[in-house]
Amino acid sequence: MQLKQLLIALTICICFFSCKDDKKQDEAPLQTIVEPESIKEFGFVLEDYIVKRDTIKSGDSFGEILERNNIGYPRIFNIAEKIKDSFNIRNLKAGKPYTLLCAKDSLQTPECFIYQPNSIDYVVIKFADTIVTYKEKKPISLVQKEASGIVMNNLSETMEQQGLPYELINDMSDIYAWTIDFFRLQKGDRFKIVYKQRFIEDSIPAGIESIDAAYFKHKDEPFYAFNFEVDSTKNISDYFDENTKSLRRTFLKAPVQFSRISSRYNLNRRIKYYGYKLRPHKGTDFAAPIGTEILATANGTVTESTRRGGNGKYVKIKHNGTYSTQYLHMKAQNVKKGDFVKQGDVIGWVGMTGNTGGPHVCYRFWKNGKQVDPFKEKLPAAESIPDSLKTNYTEFIKPLKIQLDNIQFNDNTIDIPSEEETLTSKIQ
Repeated sequence: MQLKQLLIALTICICFFSCKDDKKQDEAPLQTIVEPESIKEFGFVLEDYIVKRDTIKSGDSFGEILERNNIGYPRIFNIAEKIKDSFNIRNLKAGKPYTLLCAKDSLQTPECFIYQPNSIDYVVIKFADTIVTYKEKKPISLVQKEASGIVMNNLSETMEQQGLPYELINDMSDIYAWTIDFFRLQKGDRFKIVYKQRFIEDSIPAGIESIDAAYFKHKDEPFYAFNFEVDSTKNISDYFDENTKSLRRTFLKAPVQFSRISSRYNLNRRIKYYGYKLRPHKGTDFAAPIGTEILATANGTVTESTRRGGNGKYVKIKHNGTYSTQYLHMKAQNVKKGDFVKQGDVIGWVGMTGNTGGPHVCYRFWKNGKQVDPFKEKLPAAESIPDSLKTNYTEFIKPLKIQLDNIQFNDNTIDIPSEEETLTSKIQ
């Protein structure tokens, strides 16, 4: 009897603890299942479609692309007719990407064609039910960045070694083109930059938006530059120094970027080829590869765009009643007589037409009808900030100047002594 009671008690205990364990399992916290976020691009949820991506091939057309993807020509013609006022399908360029959003049916029938002429803009052509086309831009974000460096050979090489965008190199050259001779930079010249870079969808670099502020030390002389809007209605901005003076000059120092002077203005030049006879050189030669852009050094009207004798193909610009400039030996001109050009406009490309031993542009400069050396002319500066904006400008640049001054020089190449070290060594 006792054994039977013992077995009953043991059975009850087993059931009790078993039920307790089951209850614990029932009360275990539920796992949270995170559904994957839908991938959106061009304003569409991509998982709703079969997505096909490709690039426009040479000879491709809008019709051929759709025809290859099971859309007949009668419908293609109808789509093209409906969208012709909004988008010209003949503008598709080889090498540019496109995306087809196709239905999840057996034929994978296209319902939308998306064309990207560049990394930011895109054109959407929807034709699932009704035919609709529109243009959009990918979301762009601006990120402020800083950069600095010490020049070893030239500005371009120094900035390239640091992996800085090439567009930033050109922008720096433009800012200081009127105040610093980039053909005569010295080892140890240094720079700092505060700039904004564009990013597509927060990740893909999409060029430089602007340089907000810059500092360049050349021959131990500091040059500050601050980007300031002087006319908000016309969206006009320019670069000024810390004293509200414009960095711009009436004329650029050179008609080509990142070139070198191969021959200077010299009225006493003698050439061995001609038996050392006196053959004055009334221009400044800038050596550059064939095809390099030639820029107008100031605003003006084109008075000549032709080809003649040893000058080859050339352009001449009258800037005002005092100054004119001429650009010789072009591969081709980009302007015609009577055109008005602005400072920095591309007026042609470097070539070897006429009498020349190598690719270069011969830059000639007239003052009151007489050819002179532009590097010896004291050319007038552009206007400074209007008095009405000087107080705003002074307040605007304060934080930017502090930011510039706090940037440390990025020197990964050489150990150039500081000014204090140089002064100490001179005293010793």
